[in-house]
Amino acid sequence: MLKISQLVKRYGNGAPVLKGLDLEVPGDSVVSIIGASGAGKSTLLRCINRLVEPSSGTIELNGLTLTDLKGAKLRAARRRIGMIFQGFNLVDRLTVMENVQSGRLGYLPLWRAAMRRYPKEDIRRAYELMERVGIAHYANKRADELSGGERQRVGVVRALMQEPEILLADEPTASLDPKTSEQIMELLRALSREFSLPVLINIHNVAEAKQYTDRIVGMRYGRIIFDAEPDALDKDAMDEIYAGVPAEERGETDNVTPLRAQKA
Repeated sequence: MLKISQLVKRYGNGAPVLKGLDLEVPGDSVVSIIGASGAGKSTLLRCINRLVEPSSGTIELNGLTLTDLKGAKLRAARRRIGMIFQGFNLVDRLTVMENVQSGRLGYLPLWRAAMRRYPKEDIRRAYELMERVGIAHYANKRADELSGGERQRVGVVRALMQEPEILLADEPTASLDPKTSEQIMELLRALSREFSLPVLINIHNVAEAKQYTDRIVGMRYGRIIFDAEPDALDKDAMDEIYAGVPAEERGETDNVTPLRAQKA
């Protein structure tokens, strides 16, 4: 369970980017965050994993108050927060296996990581997860030889190798074609169920949010102004969330093909 209470983020003396947010994300649920550029979606995710320091408020993960942690305790807590990035954040010259094993860096002595001496159990687990997402046959291939969808699957496995208690995904499908985007969203949904893992996704494509997530949170100017099941996201709610944003920029495309019946 992720619990956020009265979260505020301000840069310098400027107006707050996040303005007293309250949000809960229970286990094995997929929650999407939507909103126009500048709404504060990415800042929210970065506050959760402490890549950005909140100005005030609290963030709790399974009873542990992340906003109270510093130093070694904060580094230990970050191991339990998996992050999936829009730009994949892979090391292109390394193999898929080496990129996946970087998810274990917080657990290994420095010398092991530097020499790439991965424990047998970590290698076994990596193969299991890569098999699950369909990339085990690429284990020894360089990351820069993969397609966008394959690279994002490497990013998903890397995050799972951390043994996370939550997955955060920042625009995970923005760099992908529509079909691959659907497959990645379905994969995240399936993994949430399999591992009883909460997933919080910052997403631009509203159609995908409605199709593949259990709940939609709408943000505008640093506040949450909508929080309900996808079916409740009607035209009035969209107009409030995206006031002044042209329809073609709202991510409301209807070309999402249901993939629930197939394994991602």
